[in-house]
Amino acid sequence: MAVQKETWVNYFIGNLFKGNPHLEAGRCFREDDNVLGGKIVHIPQAGAKPTVVKNRTTFPAVAVRRTDTDIVYALDGYSTDPTHITDIEEVELSYSKMDSVLGEHLETLREYIGDDILHKWVSTYVDQTAPGVILRTTGSAVAAHLASATGNRKLFLKEDLKRARLTMNKQLIPTADRYAIIPADMLDQLTNDTDLKVRDNALELDMRAGSIGRLYSFEILERPTTTIFTNAATPVLKALGAAGAATDNDTVVCYHKNAVACALGDVNIYENIQDALYYGDIYSFEVRMGGRSRRADGKGLVMIVQDAAA
Repeated sequence: MAVQKETWVNYFIGNLFKGNPHLEAGRCFREDDNVLGGKIVHIPQAGAKPTVVKNRTTFPAVAVRRTDTDIVYALDGYSTDPTHITDIEEVELSYSKMDSVLGEHLETLREYIGDDILHKWVSTYVDQTAPGVILRTTGSAVAAHLASATGNRKLFLKEDLKRARLTMNKQLIPTADRYAIIPADMLDQLTNDTDLKVRDNALELDMRAGSIGRLYSFEILERPTTTIFTNAATPVLKALGAAGAATDNDTVVCYHKNAVACALGDVNIYENIQDALYYGDIYSFEVRMGGRSRRADGKGLVMIVQDAAA
């Protein structure tokens, strides 16, 4: 029997962002309604602000036309390799293999899209060399935790997050709607902070549940991984899926909701029922989605990259 496509597509959309808290509504600027032709998003950028003159004495004043611009990004197509389910498997297995297969397609796409959109936010940042945009961890030495990384790295401390707050404060970024996406290992380092454990007695943090709700104006979000940077004096973002290296560094990504965007386009499920060549059914999924740093000036995004330690 054919898949109820509308039901599965609605289920897929409803579950696509589970495990990707940074993509949930309210935690980034969602531009699903601004997708043109299912493929392109335009982000209007206001031009220069007017100049203020105190006690003006020269007349007439000069009228200056404001020139607005656009930031444009395309949605990528994320598709899964088709899965073949034979008629014999459907008859003989005690569970619904089709449900299991479609669930696997969802999980695979969800993980890949979550990683890729986060990488797009960081990679499209305008000026990653600006002061305070890339900070380094400052704690004591601890063994590197990334799979291919070797040697020691400096611990991630609450003071490092405090410095990210200072950067955003200097950028005049609102304190509301700030988020810090912290990799699991670095969050574990943070929750080992004895001072935070003392503060937990005042019910500021939920250390009993092993989580931190909010710290230094940032709502804390946890993911298994975020983005990987090199270990140069000025760290460089590595391509998503690049081969691991001994110098890999994990990263905390701090951002304001309105500084980053994502947009969901079409979601499709494809099926070949009773395919004569395969003696069964074929299923695959495709999702169109994109994202980027939203502001032309690049403000509202700060990366805290691990630093090497002796």
